[in-house]
Amino acid sequence: MQSMSRRQFLSSASAACLAVPGLQTVFAGKTAPPTLTLGFSLYGMPHMQTEQALQTVADIGYDSTELCLMDAWDATPLKLNPQRRKAIASKLDDTGLKLASLMEHCDLTGSPASQQPVLERLKRAAQLGHDLKPDHPPLIETTAGSGKWEDRKEEMRDNLKGWAQVAESTQTVIAVKPHRGGVVDRPEQGVWLVEQINSPWIRLNYDFSHFTHRDISLEDSLKTMLPYTSFIQIKDTVLKDNKARFVLPGESGDIDYVRLLKLAVAGGYRGDICCEVSGMVFKQPGYDPVAAAKTCYQNIAPAFQKAGIQRS
Repeated sequence: MQSMSRRQFLSSASAACLAVPGLQTVFAGKTAPPTLTLGFSLYGMPHMQTEQALQTVADIGYDSTELCLMDAWDATPLKLNPQRRKAIASKLDDTGLKLASLMEHCDLTGSPASQQPVLERLKRAAQLGHDLKPDHPPLIETTAGSGKWEDRKEEMRDNLKGWAQVAESTQTVIAVKPHRGGVVDRPEQGVWLVEQINSPWIRLNYDFSHFTHRDISLEDSLKTMLPYTSFIQIKDTVLKDNKARFVLPGESGDIDYVRLLKLAVAGGYRGDICCEVSGMVFKQPGYDPVAAAKTCYQNIAPAFQKAGIQRS
C-alpha cells in the first residue's frame, strides 16, 4: 500500500465519509461543524436486561449505545421475540439513544462450509438492527478470529466476499476490528482486506488500545485506517508483567483522547466514539457495570469539550 501525505490522508478520509454508509455526511465545499456521539457498549453490562441497561446509559448522559449480540448476553437475536424487539426499540426512542452498532464475535477464518453458520449469524444480526432502527440501522462490528496472518489472509479475503454479499443484501455495514493478538492485528492488515473486497459495506472498526505499547502510533494508525473506518471504540491498555491488559477508557492516562478526537475529526470522521469495557475488566470479582459506565463517561466526556467537538 502506498503511503499518503497528511494532506492526502485528510482528503481521502473526507471523501470516504461522503460515500460510505455508517458515517455521517461531510457536506461538499463547506463542512458542517464537527459533531460526534459518545457511546457505551452494553458488552460491559453482561448480566443486565437490555432495557434496563439502555436506561442506565441514557441516565448517565451518553448519546449512543452498542448492543452486544453474543450468546450469553440478553440481546442475542435468538432470545428476542417480536415483543422484546418492540420493547427495546421503544426504549431506544424514549431515551433518545442512537443505536450506533451491534457487537458480534464472528470468525473470518475457516472453510466455506464453516462460514455458513457465520453468515446466518450475520443475517440475524442485520435483521435485528433493521427491526430496532429501520430508518437508521446500526452497523455490525466484529473481530476476525485467531491464527497467523500470512497463513490465513487469502482464506479471509475469500470468506469476506460472502460477508460483503450479506452486508449488501441486508443494507448493513460490517466493520472488522484489528485486534491485538488476533489474526488481523495491525492497521495495514485490516486495510488490505477491505481493499481486496472493495465494497462500501465492508469497513473497519478502529480501536487504538490494540496498537498502543507497540510500534504503532496514534497518528500513523489513524492515517492508515480512517479512510476505511466506520466506527471507533476506545479503552486503555496497560502493561503488567510485560503483558498487555485492557482497562477502562482514560484509566491509564497513556492515550491522549483530545488528540485522538481532533485527528479523527480532521480526517473527516463523523461517527461514534464508543467506550468499551473489556472482559478483562468485567470478569473481575466485584465488577459494577453502572460504576464502570459512569467512570468511562467522566473520563472521556471532558475530552470532547477540550477538543472543541460538539456531541449530537
